[in-house]
Amino acid sequence: MIRVPRVRLIDEDGEQLGIKATDEALKYAFSKSLDLVEVAAQADPPVARVMDYGKYRYEQEQKAKLARKHQIQIQVKEIKLRPKIGNHDYETKKGHVVRFLNQRAKVKVTIMFRGRENLHPERGRDLLLRMAEDVKDVGVIESPPLLDGRNMVMVLGPTKTAGVVRTDAKGEDSERSEEAVQAERSGEADAPARDAEPQPREEVVEAEAGLS
Repeated sequence: MIRVPRVRLIDEDGEQLGIKATDEALKYAFSKSLDLVEVAAQADPPVARVMDYGKYRYEQEQKAKLARKHQIQIQVKEIKLRPKIGNHDYETKKGHVVRFLNQRAKVKVTIMFRGRENLHPERGRDLLLRMAEDVKDVGVIESPPLLDGRNMVMVLGPTKTAGVVRTDAKGEDSERSEEAVQAERSGEADAPARDAEPQPREEVVEAEAGLS
């Protein structure tokens, strides 16, 4: 499939063999039981290399597969709010934002202005900043609140610890339990021995003896 009359030939070890007629280059490749592959068609003359084309294709496919495997797919979720949203609805929307961030997705939070609401954009900005503050443990502001037509948009991205399950909570509980046990033991040690405490019966007997 190489149509040019001459090529700059490179052998299988990467050594340049100079400019050769295409037929001569083909014969050289066939003598090595390899293929002649045009690798730089725009050069003058085009560059052709001697190689195992099947092996080359396989290696290229493996590299592409590995690159796709390590490629991070970034999802962008969107949450829409109104400037006069109620507390219950706000908490519900905030829960969705936290869930998306813990799923390692970015969240586009949009304030929708209607009618004359866009005359007070500061209300929408304050609401977006409040959301960012409430989810700061799992999200950071990647794009600050900006007006986009009749909407105001802010983009949150997950923090490094978003979606990470804490494994030290059980350990903290165990430490607290151990501290409580030690405190109880310390309290018992500091308390006076039972034999040293005056017994109610003995007090009664002493009182009776005094009367007699």
